[in-house]
Amino acid sequence: MIRNDEPGRVESVHRALVLLKLMAAQGSLSVTEAARALDVNPSTAQRLLVTLVGDDFAVQGEHKRYEPGPAYPRPAGSGSVPSLRARVRPFLERLFERVEETSHLAVLVGTEIHHLDGIEAVHALRFGLRTGVRLPAHRTSAGKAMLAGLPRHEVDARYTAAALDDRPVVDLDALHRELAGTRHDRIGSNFEESEPGVAAFAVALGAIEGEIAALSIAMPVARYSRGDKERFAAQLLRTAEEARRALLP
Repeated sequence: MIRNDEPGRVESVHRALVLLKLMAAQGSLSVTEAARALDVNPSTAQRLLVTLVGDDFAVQGEHKRYEPGPAYPRPAGSGSVPSLRARVRPFLERLFERVEETSHLAVLVGTEIHHLDGIEAVHALRFGLRTGVRLPAHRTSAGKAMLAGLPRHEVDARYTAAALDDRPVVDLDALHRELAGTRHDRIGSNFEESEPGVAAFAVALGAIEGEIAALSIAMPVARYSRGDKERFAAQLLRTAEEARRALLP
C-alpha cells in the first residue's frame, strides 16, 4: 500500500520507483500485481509499466510479465568501467578509416537515437557531425538497425509509451515492414528521412553494458552512388563483428 502523507512527493515518480523495486526483488511483475501493490486501477499500472519499458528501465518478457530492463542500475564492479563511448571509439575510428565518410556511434533511448560520438569526413562536400543530436529512431539508419534487433512487442511498447507522452504517432505496421527489410539486409538505411540531402547506413552492435548501440555512416546524397551501399554494408558488418567479439560476453 502506498502512503500519501509525505509532503513534496511526486506520486507518479514514486509509483514508478515502487514498481522498479518490486521487479528487482521478484524478478518479474504482472500488471495485476503492480496494480495491487500500488492500490490503483490496472490501466494506471499498465501505463506506468509501459513508460518504464519506453525508457529501457523495464522489458516485457514471457506471459506479459515485466522485468528489469537494460537501463535499470546494476551493482558497480570492483574496478572502474570505461564509458561506452571510450570502449567503442577504436572501432568507430576503424570504420572511419575504412570508408572515409562521416561516422557516428549512437544509442537507442526510448524511440530516439542519441549520437554519442562521431568522426567527420574531410571531403569538401560532406555530412557534418551530429554528436549530441537526438533524432527519431524510425527515421534514421542507426535507429532502424537497433529497433530491428528488438522483439516486436518491445518496439510496440516503446512507441505506445511515446504516444502517451504526446509524441507524434507512428504507423507501427509500416514500421514493422521496414524493420523486416532491415533484418533481412542486416543494415539500416536512411535516404533523406531524417533530414534533406543525407544518405546513411548503420549496423547494430547489440547491448553493451545495457546500452543498445549502433555504428553509422553518412554522406551527402549528391555524392552517393549505388555501389556505395554495398561497400558501406560490407565495412559496417565487418567492423560490427570485430566490436562484438571484443566488447560482448
